Amino acid sequence: MIPRYSRPEMTAIWSPETRFRIWFEIEAYAADAMAELGTIPKDAAAKIWEKGRDAVFDVDRIDEIERETKHDVIAFLTHLAEIVGPEARFVHQGMTSSDVLDTCLAVQLARASDILLADIDALLAALKRRALEHKDTVTIGRSHGIHAEPTTFGIKLALAYAEFTRCRERLVHAREEIATCAISGAVGTFANIDPRVEEYVADKLGLKPEPVSTQVIPRDRHAMFFATLGVIASSIERLATEIRHLQRTEVLEAEEYFSPGQKGSSAMPHKRNPVLTENLTGLARMVRAFALPAMENVALWHERDISHSSVERMIGPDATVTLDFALARLTGVIDKLVVYPKNMEANLNRFRGLVHSQRVLLALTQAGVSREDSYRLVQRNAMKVWEQGADFLEELLADKDVRAALSEDVIREKFDLGYHTRHVDTIFSRVFG
Repeated sequence: MIPRYSRPEMTAIWSPETRFRIWFEIEAYAADAMAELGTIPKDAAAKIWEKGRDAVFDVDRIDEIERETKHDVIAFLTHLAEIVGPEARFVHQGMTSSDVLDTCLAVQLARASDILLADIDALLAALKRRALEHKDTVTIGRSHGIHAEPTTFGIKLALAYAEFTRCRERLVHAREEIATCAISGAVGTFANIDPRVEEYVADKLGLKPEPVSTQVIPRDRHAMFFATLGVIASSIERLATEIRHLQRTEVLEAEEYFSPGQKGSSAMPHKRNPVLTENLTGLARMVRAFALPAMENVALWHERDISHSSVERMIGPDATVTLDFALARLTGVIDKLVVYPKNMEANLNRFRGLVHSQRVLLALTQAGVSREDSYRLVQRNAMKVWEQGADFLEELLADKDVRAALSEDVIREKFDLGYHTRHVDTIFSRVFG
């Protein structure tokens, strides 16, 4: 985790203090369940809670023990025994390290998901507000980076809203899939611990029991989770890239808010660069990069190995912290995005009506001209606009072959912008309800 791209609430989930607190709760809840089943004395379970509930686990002490034991869970249990006293011998009865580690990771990823879902909700609110604001702000649509046909800036933002709505739905599913608990002991057979302990711990921690855990929770769940984060990151990059293109000097239809005192370049005082969306593009690459090692973690040896462990210690914090930061940053960009409708209008008209070529093409075909001839007639006039700066409407009106099929009124009607925006309300009703 890099502080520059981290926010406190998400970072706290991955702190050693939080991790050891969750480990304690897993052990203490398991002790409660075992006490109810008569596996350990009830007063021992009560003492574990009494001593550990408000304890401050000493991270440095645990690290000191681990340097000797070379085992993080044993180091924690040793430190816990120093706090709890003799009753600590009843802690971890019939359990294995993965029961603690995997269940803890599930809790952390579920909590991280809740923050990410709240982030997406904030982004959706900003997108909806700005989409409604610019529902009828006409702009040019582009394909291959080239002028295509008119659309509205509101539709662009509605597209992003629909996309992030799908991202939210995927993350809800991924959270549900990742939130499982395994307290099944060595190789996952429950040989030394009752399955009811797992059910109890799962319920207390807001998880579901893992149906079959081979000492570890199957990593296909984690692969799906991190792949989902990667898809969300890709959606962030798509919108960020759109804004970066719109901010280009020769386009300048929208730009990131440039705050008082902000400076764009150490060399050129005039610069106003799309630094936030460029940053988002880079952060998206990193989040996507974490999906591949998560997929490679699926293939473990037999019932368990720890080749996945080092990977998850990195990608768990880094992916969620980075995506949290990126979503919050994108929300800020959309919330303060400066939009230039006059520049949109000027760009739309830059090629003097060329964007209406398809309507003229269709009108010719409907007037009885073959599609091949219609295309040829329209294109030869369009090329004059590209190459000579001619006016498309005037060229069409002066073309005797076009006029043989279409009247002046029909041709002029094909240049009505309202034709392209007449279904905006339908699109918005589909997206926003």
